[in-house]
Amino acid sequence: MATSDDVRENVKQYYGKRMETSSDLQTSASSCSMPRSVPRSVTEALSLVHPEVTKRFFGCGLPFPAKLEGCRVLDLGSGSGRDCFAFSKLVGPSGHVTGIDMTTELITVSRQYVEYHQKKFGYEKPNVSFVQGYMEKLGEAGIQSDSIDVVLSNCVICLCPDKRAVLQQAYNVLKEGGELYFSDMYASSVIPDHLKQDPVLWGEGMGGSLFWRDLISLAQDIGFSTPLLVSASLIVVHNSELKAKAGDISYVSGTYRLFKPPKSPVATKATVTYKGTVADFPDQLKFDSSHCFKKDEAVEVDAEMATILQSSRFNSDFEIQMLDKQPCCESAPQYCHLNPFLLADKLGSSVKQCSKTGK
Repeated sequence: MATSDDVRENVKQYYGKRMETSSDLQTSASSCSMPRSVPRSVTEALSLVHPEVTKRFFGCGLPFPAKLEGCRVLDLGSGSGRDCFAFSKLVGPSGHVTGIDMTTELITVSRQYVEYHQKKFGYEKPNVSFVQGYMEKLGEAGIQSDSIDVVLSNCVICLCPDKRAVLQQAYNVLKEGGELYFSDMYASSVIPDHLKQDPVLWGEGMGGSLFWRDLISLAQDIGFSTPLLVSASLIVVHNSELKAKAGDISYVSGTYRLFKPPKSPVATKATVTYKGTVADFPDQLKFDSSHCFKKDEAVEVDAEMATILQSSRFNSDFEIQMLDKQPCCESAPQYCHLNPFLLADKLGSSVKQCSKTGK
C-alpha cells in the first residue's frame, strides 16, 4: 500500500515534470463544471491572466463565488496561479489572496507573474502571494487559524490521499462564518484500493476521487454545514486504457460550498429577503442548485440556511426574520439534491470533448 508521501511524490512528478500543459490530461475534467452563466467580472478577471499561466491550468471547474471584494482568500493547490490571479482582481486592492501548492515547478511559474498582474490590475502593491507547502498542513505553511474568509480549490483535493486532513485544515483556518467553495472530481461509488495504487489514475484524479456521499458525512463530522451543491458536469475519460481500468465507476466534476457555522447556530426556520445588493446579481442571487433568492421576495429557509446567511459575508445582503417554527422530527435525509450525477444529468452538462484539446 502506497504511503501518503509516495502519493504526494507521484503527484509532484505528474504535474511538475510530465504535464507541460492542460492538453496532456486524459479526461475532460479541465473543461467541466462551468456554470451556465458566468458573471462578467469573473470572465474579465480570467481574460486578464497571463497566457503562460493559463496554459498550465489543470482545474476541473470554476470555483468563483460571489462577493469576494475585500476578502482574505486561500487557494488550495494553486498550481500555476491562474485562479489566484483572477481572485486577486476580484478581491481588489483591499483583499489578499494566498496560493499554496506542493509542486516546485508550478510555484516557480506562479511567482514569476506576481508583478505582471499587479501592474495589469493597477495595484500599488501585490495582493497575492504563493507558499510552497501541503494543504493537509496549512499551519506548518504559515496559514493562521481563523484568518481566512474564503478557502477555494479547483480539482486538487482528489489528488490528496487524506481528504479529512484537508477539510479539517480548511475548517481551522476559516473565520467563523467563512466558506470553503471548491470544485473537485467525485466517483459514483467508493474507489477500490487497487485503483488507488495506479499512479496515472491518481494523477488524473480518478484514483483519488471521493464517493460523493462520503463528502457529506465527512464535512458534517468536521463541523461544517451540510454541503451545498452548486454545479456539476459528467467527466469523459478519453484514454481507453484508463476507461477500462475504471470499469463501472463514473466520474463527475462537482462544485460544493461549505460554511463554518458559529458556535451558537440559529435554531429555528427564518424568512429571508434578498436586497439585490451583491455585485453582478441585482435581480436574483443563485446561491446553489437548490436556492435562488429573488430581490425583494421573502422566502422561508431552514435553520441551517438561516445560520449560513446570518453568519457569513452575505449577512448585509439579506433581511432575516426568525420564525417561531421549531424544526420537526424528520427521518434521516437522503440528500438526493446533493447528488452531482443527478444534477449533471438534469442540466445535460456532460462534456463530449475537452474544450482545450479537441480530443
